[in-house]
Amino acid sequence: MKILLIGHGRMGRLIEQTALAGGDSIGGVIDIGNLSDLETIGRVADVAVDFSAPAALPAAAHYVRTTGTPLLSGVTGLSEAELAVFDDLGRFAPVIHSANYSLGIAVFRRALEAVAGTLEDFDIEIVETHHNQKADAPSGTAKLLLDAVDPQHKRKPVYGRRGITGPREKKEIGMHSLRGGTEAGTHTVSFFGPDEVLEITHRASSRQIFVNGALHAARKLCQMPKGRYELQELLFGGKNV
Repeated sequence: MKILLIGHGRMGRLIEQTALAGGDSIGGVIDIGNLSDLETIGRVADVAVDFSAPAALPAAAHYVRTTGTPLLSGVTGLSEAELAVFDDLGRFAPVIHSANYSLGIAVFRRALEAVAGTLEDFDIEIVETHHNQKADAPSGTAKLLLDAVDPQHKRKPVYGRRGITGPREKKEIGMHSLRGGTEAGTHTVSFFGPDEVLEITHRASSRQIFVNGALHAARKLCQMPKGRYELQELLFGGKNV
């Protein structure tokens, strides 16, 4: 697999190292200093892997529209309007955006979808922990897990609590963000019922799990027809959106 890297920060460099070690090749590297190259380089790889920043999305989108290169995006902090861009890009190439490419998180999400309906009368809280350099909160993964437990958005997310809040509302989901040290990422979803609590936790020991999952998904994406895909669909089957 030949990869065009968009973004050469910590994740981009780790993807490059892992890909080369596994026998893949790099067709080009795009970073903030040469972002405009996406307007002229043409198709140089089997897939573009983007772990840059929201500001680079217009250039990456233009590249996909003009070259038809499959795009795997792991950019976090995108607005709803920016996320909608991937729907349009699916007309030109197979594309996927996910806030987390960990295979464990994919299974975590699938498990939540399975149990959320059964535990719909339970109180739900989501807590995520990341390193002290993370810029956005809550994490994209926490938002992904929120969608898994409340796909119809019938509950109200409450981002932390402060002051005299009164009794907890039945139809709310607490979202809490912790930041410190070099924590790669821990996510816990708790279901609080009468006299019982169910908690599911995923802990990342390093960013390597996200890299491995992204490369695994990229290989599958290259074989797909045009369309926007979810990680769940690539891993477990299903139709593109």
